[in-house]
Amino acid sequence: MKRILVFGATSAIAKETARCLADKGAALFLVARNEATLSELARELRGRGATRVETAVMDALEWDRHESVVAQAAEQLGGLDVALIAHGTLPDQQKCEASFDQTRRELDLNIMSVVSLLTIVSNRFERQGAGTIAVLSSVAGDRGRQSNYVYGAAKGAINLLLQGMRNRLYRSGVKVVTIKLGRVDTPMTVSFEKGLSWAQPGAVAPKICRAIERGQDVAYVPGYWRVIMLVLRAIPEAWFKRLRL
Repeated sequence: MKRILVFGATSAIAKETARCLADKGAALFLVARNEATLSELARELRGRGATRVETAVMDALEWDRHESVVAQAAEQLGGLDVALIAHGTLPDQQKCEASFDQTRRELDLNIMSVVSLLTIVSNRFERQGAGTIAVLSSVAGDRGRQSNYVYGAAKGAINLLLQGMRNRLYRSGVKVVTIKLGRVDTPMTVSFEKGLSWAQPGAVAPKICRAIERGQDVAYVPGYWRVIMLVLRAIPEAWFKRLRL
């Protein structure tokens, strides 16, 4: 039985992932901002077979609560085996271009809150000599594009941080999993025109669970995004900057 802490638990992808974990009999500690949605999800997961489900209401920008919520999760579950960080936003690129304050708010949420949680969890797992840290990131961090470079910068920063942390924690027996999501049809992307490359949350969740179970270093989800991003990264900058992407 795995004891799993999930931040951003009520996001569409995290919900489906939590359902997958509950089906496997995991004990879950769910953290999110909306108490009503969180309570409803907890009831559902108990009914699906989760060994135990506990919750905490917290905004990711409440820095001073990060340490205590992680400690609460460990106490109530009797320890932690996995921490999944799944919160984040999709910034409005045009608003960010027009306003530094807007950009800073987005980066605080998408980078600094994640860094804070990673610091706390990584130190705890390093001390116990075991554990898996997983973060929902994005293929957008593989190359900067004009349509979403603030979002891409945040995900790229997290990807590099996780890479270094994976190197640091390897000898401690702690696994660090970077999950690079492609286009997923969620409420966050409701305004986007959907095509064949888009996946559904219910389809990506089992792949996320599998990457966590295996302790996979980097997982592209769905897998075909590994090839797509390989091609995009290979385009010379002199050509790439002319593209409207």
